[in-house]
Amino acid sequence: MLVGRGSFAKVYQARSLIDGSTVAVKIIDKSKTDAAMEPRIIREVDAMRRLQDHPNILRIQEVMATKTKIYLIVEFAAGGELFSRISRKGKMTEPVARRYFQQLVSAMCFCHRNGVAHRDVKPQNLLLDSEGNLKVSDFGLSALPEQLKNGLLHTACGTPAYTAPEILCRRSYDGSKADAWSCGLILYVLLAGYLPFSDANIPDMCKKISRRDYQFPEWISKPARFVIHRLLDPNPKTRMSLESLFQNSWFKKSLKIRPEESVFESGPNAKWYKKEETMGSGVNAFDIISMSSGLDLSGLFETTSDGKRMSEKRFTSQASLEVVEERVKEIGGVLGFRVEIAKNGAIGLGKGKVILVIEVLEIVPKLLLVAVKVMDGGLEFEQFHWQDWKLGLQDIVVSWHNNNESL
Repeated sequence: MLVGRGSFAKVYQARSLIDGSTVAVKIIDKSKTDAAMEPRIIREVDAMRRLQDHPNILRIQEVMATKTKIYLIVEFAAGGELFSRISRKGKMTEPVARRYFQQLVSAMCFCHRNGVAHRDVKPQNLLLDSEGNLKVSDFGLSALPEQLKNGLLHTACGTPAYTAPEILCRRSYDGSKADAWSCGLILYVLLAGYLPFSDANIPDMCKKISRRDYQFPEWISKPARFVIHRLLDPNPKTRMSLESLFQNSWFKKSLKIRPEESVFESGPNAKWYKKEETMGSGVNAFDIISMSSGLDLSGLFETTSDGKRMSEKRFTSQASLEVVEERVKEIGGVLGFRVEIAKNGAIGLGKGKVILVIEVLEIVPKLLLVAVKVMDGGLEFEQFHWQDWKLGLQDIVVSWHNNNESL
């Protein structure tokens, strides 16, 4: 079922055939992306890969690609956007707003500890699950550690109404402090039902920001006003950090983490601890490629020697599942690939920059569809490895189904 669309992607609600769970499938049409969009897509996948363990960050479960499409399988947020909830119901009571704010701050602190600055925190990018818990999404504008120069970021981006003044003024900035500003705006909107600054005229808005020219509605309490005032400090050096909120009495009120989730400890030595029992849910293709340090996700867009984009090769086989799996492992071993077997049956293979995931699906009795997915290092695989793989597989292949391959 289609649940959303953009200029280059569509999002569908889908059901996993493995466990019956509901997921969202974001399908990106490569033909509609340009040179500017490709780094954004890669950055989004890379950021979500680093942040999978937090309960308030939308979890990415799988990444798949063909010559024309990229498929991102992510957690389904049944509650929709927080923006829609604000649009329908307006301002929230302080306990409800505080709960969402606590979850947002907790997620942002986790991002910053893992070297990721979101840079586009706004209600449209905050989703709700079926239980009303907040899920931070859309990391397309996020910044990763390798983008830092002298410890600061330099690219101006984001939505003006929620963007920190130092970014609007095109100065170098600390990504965590910029996210703190956006969180302060979110809290104001949750409690007031509208923005403190209008973005109709950005120069005028910047002047109001520099003077802290905004008013609090009378129903917002003094403790909440203090938090907002400290976060909406136009000077990033004196702006309250998100970490320090865990020492604030208003913020800490009714602060709870469910026991089955990762546990957050506040204070200067705060860490996330993922409980042992939550880590045994099986390994999928995305988990396998995440084992590779310094993963180069540009393979999602790499081209082959003939200039065509390549991500996956498929063939049908009448051999048994066991024969196909053994042949794949045998070829991988002979060619020097490291082999990993996931609990869902996928086979992951790695050699240098090349990361493969091979999945086998029974279409009808005695006919298998085998997908050789090149998750990373596609150009190197095409130039140096593919002919050896094709030769090794030839006696179990009935026919190839892409790239005009035939044997």
